[in-house]
Amino acid sequence: MTDETLPRVTAVMLAWGDEPVLVEAVRAVLASTGVSADVVLVDNGCTSDAVRILADEPGVTVVNPGSNTGFAGGCNVGAKQATGVFLAFVNGDAVVRPDAIAALARVAADDGVGLASGSLRLYDEPEVMNSAGNPIHFSGLSWAGGLGEPASAHAKSVDVASATGAAVVCRADRYAELGGFCEPMFAYCEDAELSLRCWQRGWRVVYVPEAVVLHRYEFSRNDQKFYLLERNRLFLLLTLFERRTLLVILPALLGLELAMLAVAARGGWWRQKVAGWRWLLRNRDVVRSRRTEVQAARTVPDAGVLPLLTGDFAPGDSTGIAAPAPLRYGSRAYWSAARRLLIR
Repeated sequence: MTDETLPRVTAVMLAWGDEPVLVEAVRAVLASTGVSADVVLVDNGCTSDAVRILADEPGVTVVNPGSNTGFAGGCNVGAKQATGVFLAFVNGDAVVRPDAIAALARVAADDGVGLASGSLRLYDEPEVMNSAGNPIHFSGLSWAGGLGEPASAHAKSVDVASATGAAVVCRADRYAELGGFCEPMFAYCEDAELSLRCWQRGWRVVYVPEAVVLHRYEFSRNDQKFYLLERNRLFLLLTLFERRTLLVILPALLGLELAMLAVAARGGWWRQKVAGWRWLLRNRDVVRSRRTEVQAARTVPDAGVLPLLTGDFAPGDSTGIAAPAPLRYGSRAYWSAARRLLIR
């Protein structure tokens, strides 16, 4: 086939901070086989010369929004400049294998699919998983599925609760219909939020094992990250779940909030945890408006989405985050009972 007959894919990539592998990552997208690929590179505040180096590369369009728009806003800014039939969202520290984007586009072309998620591997250990799609706990917590496990254990395509935002492809028209990533979230949890909205529309989220992407993954822990993670998981719940679901899980959520406050106090970031609550209260009109918009657009009730969620909490030993066995057991038992009540 000639290039004109290949599927056209625009990869939206963000540049922020020093971006040590951005040049490699962009060039890997441009070298993709089986598709005609171009890149929209959104400069969210790159501090190295990577954007300057890439600016004159054929197939690269640089967009400078003038400020750090976050992951969600940056992806939406880039998507508006895209010309491809498909959109790929690839992290600036993720290097795609030559056939990865084509594999994702083939799956995303299915009318029943909303998002096609790549087989994210560790950059320095390509046979070890970073993410095989992300589980979502009923409390809104999400983590990299299969982290640290051998890639051979994730060799089959499966439906997943959430795609990984580091390497995902969807149809451009479908992304527009979804309204893109949720910009008030800024960063973190936005891939889970978009994925659940796909499921609410009746569109599957699919893990594609042959779409291998090497990710220079670092599980960083800082106060701002914890603030956004905690704030955004609550934002997700308040806008996506039906009222009945929220009422049924409310006791568990209240318990988790107290537990997280205690964890935050021990870790020295309790002010950020409280700041997340304050943000939700101050921005209750944003939450209310977003909830109205999401609930009006959905075609699948919670009963059709809740089976995708988990009651377990297992983000992997390498993250340094773990729940004691009794709490994991209690969470699984609670969710099992709650899910039966909500689905029947």
